[in-house]
Amino acid sequence: MAKRRSRMLDYLVYLAVHGLVAVLQTLTLEMGLTLARGLARLAYHVDRRHRRVALDNWRHAFPEMTSDADREGFVLRVYEHFAAMIVEMVHLPRKLHPHNWRRMLTLTREGDLVRTLLDHRPTLIVTGHYGNWEMAGYALAMFGFKSFAIARPLDNPYLDQLVRRFRQKTGQQLLAKKGELDRIEAILESGGIVCTLGDQDAGQNGLYVDFFGRPASTHKAIALLSLRYQAPIIVAAARRMKAGLTYQLEVTDIIDPADYADEPGAVRAITQRFTSAFERLIRLDPTQYLWLHRRWKHQPKAKARKAA
Repeated sequence: MAKRRSRMLDYLVYLAVHGLVAVLQTLTLEMGLTLARGLARLAYHVDRRHRRVALDNWRHAFPEMTSDADREGFVLRVYEHFAAMIVEMVHLPRKLHPHNWRRMLTLTREGDLVRTLLDHRPTLIVTGHYGNWEMAGYALAMFGFKSFAIARPLDNPYLDQLVRRFRQKTGQQLLAKKGELDRIEAILESGGIVCTLGDQDAGQNGLYVDFFGRPASTHKAIALLSLRYQAPIIVAAARRMKAGLTYQLEVTDIIDPADYADEPGAVRAITQRFTSAFERLIRLDPTQYLWLHRRWKHQPKAKARKAA
């Protein structure tokens, strides 16, 4: 029998997180980033399990880096990046506004991006655990493009409501990862914009495509929805250019499903293409990727030996 969660413990965790957010909001952004660096170094030394996962991922993704000291230095920077991202997220609603966004966010392929978003067809925006994935969705809603983000609800219901309020502050709506397929299809049918993560392990039965030279189990749903609703796929993420809410929205590919009409291997081809586009994005600054999660958790099963 699954162990029941303690609502009291969940509430205490929520109070602690809410209190931390309140403290960070009283600090200047610069002071918060200084605090983040110190907490990141502490987490790096204490969080041995995720540190080992990150080091192993880095070892496979960048085999040319043979020095353990170099790998450890880069993984420390990963911790520092995500600690800084949390602080920036806390300050984002107060700092980023329609009249000043160009001081904090620059766009690549701006013309292609706007044309695709204004197209009569629905749009799928695929990103991943890179840069500040909240910045992209927040800015999109602020620009007046109503979008829907697919996200797994947090196990802690109190924290889930806190995060949900932040993410929906400018009008972006959240969809549950499971149980809302009908709603997702209805949004695409009506020409809407759906944002999703494309770098999550899909389990043993996922579609295996190449990611940093290794088979990575990837969800087929993105390609299937794109083909079914003729929805272009924008592969993008907000990459930090310097500390203090200065980002560049990198658009590394725009995939038109019409290019794969009647192609027998269309689902695999599209899935590999957006995965490769995301890899190119990560290589711009690998320390901004969440190497702490087990992206290669599942691998293809070895073919059974034929009986002699």
